[in-house]
Amino acid sequence: MPSRSSAPDDPFAAAHAVAVDTVRRSVAALPTPHAVVLIDGRSGGGKTTLADRLQRSWPRPGERPQLVALDSLYPGWDGLAEGSRLARSWLLEPHAAGRDGRWRRYDWVEGRFAEEHVVSPERPLIVEGAGAVTPGTAALADLVVWVQAPSASRRRRALARDGDGYAPHWDRWAAQEERHIADHDPARLAHLVVDLP
Repeated sequence: MPSRSSAPDDPFAAAHAVAVDTVRRSVAALPTPHAVVLIDGRSGGGKTTLADRLQRSWPRPGERPQLVALDSLYPGWDGLAEGSRLARSWLLEPHAAGRDGRWRRYDWVEGRFAEEHVVSPERPLIVEGAGAVTPGTAALADLVVWVQAPSASRRRRALARDGDGYAPHWDRWAAQEERHIADHDPARLAHLVVDLP
């Protein structure tokens, strides 16, 4: 994702800085170690940048959080629901049970799953992506965040980030996001709702 200006007249950067601080304070207040944080929202909303910044500025000393983006799990352009299911079975259930989670990166070029990665239950875990929050995944998380932003600005940011390769799939992906919201109401499940411009 392209870097964004931190100039004071950049409303996205200003709102995003507030959001990161809010999430960091919530993480710092959690009573348990090795916290699990879920960050969900629609494409282009700012959740990936939020997750990246949270990982880099994790507020609990001595902990090194792991970050998994659902972009690495979705099995193609029709894979939002499957990515959500895989996040639960490959990452969240093992972490909650104190076992290593094992996930495989989906290779969008080859159209198949590739190398395996391990997620340790002895470290915090951040999972971000559209579809990250369902009743089943929220029950396995310590902090659930829903990120929302206007459709026009989301589309502009997503296409600026991913280029012309995403444009033909925007409506196809948006329909899956809408089904996810209708089926699971992730904003209602969230501990924090972040509004970005």
